[in-house]
Amino acid sequence: MVEIKRRQSFEAGHRLKFMVLVDETPECDRAVHFAVRRAARLGARVVMLAVAEPPETMEWLGVGDAMRAEAEAETRARLEVLAASARQAAGVDPELVVRTGERADAILRQIEADEDIAFLVLGAAAGTDGPGPLVTSIAGRSAGSFPVPVVIVPGALSEAEITALAG
Repeated sequence: MVEIKRRQSFEAGHRLKFMVLVDETPECDRAVHFAVRRAARLGARVVMLAVAEPPETMEWLGVGDAMRAEAEAETRARLEVLAASARQAAGVDPELVVRTGERADAILRQIEADEDIAFLVLGAAAGTDGPGPLVTSIAGRSAGSFPVPVVIVPGALSEAEITALAG
């Protein structure tokens, strides 16, 4: 487990950050919308974290580095699209971060690396299959020991509802 430093976001010279996990799910857009609206309201910043998960099965063919680079490029492109949307919707210019590996570990490593991150924002699926594996994992076994509060944005909320809730 990653050792988490004391949060600095409320001390002089620091600004509170909302970190939103970006992925390919429809509810991700809801989480981004909430994070940028709330950040704009509070004068805070937003970190958009995307995790590239390249296939490991190609390492033995010698194409692992190329596949990793391709996965990171695709992930960065998704971040750029959402960042443009954030700028247009709320005037927030998010910090874009791409990490490689397993999502839960990448989240913890980013929180450890950035002492101004004060909230993790996740989108929850609205379907009958549950909120999604990451939300289930964080809300389950590690909820009581997670290093920052976790905001879970229901995927069924409209943009208008999210804007009203974000303040």
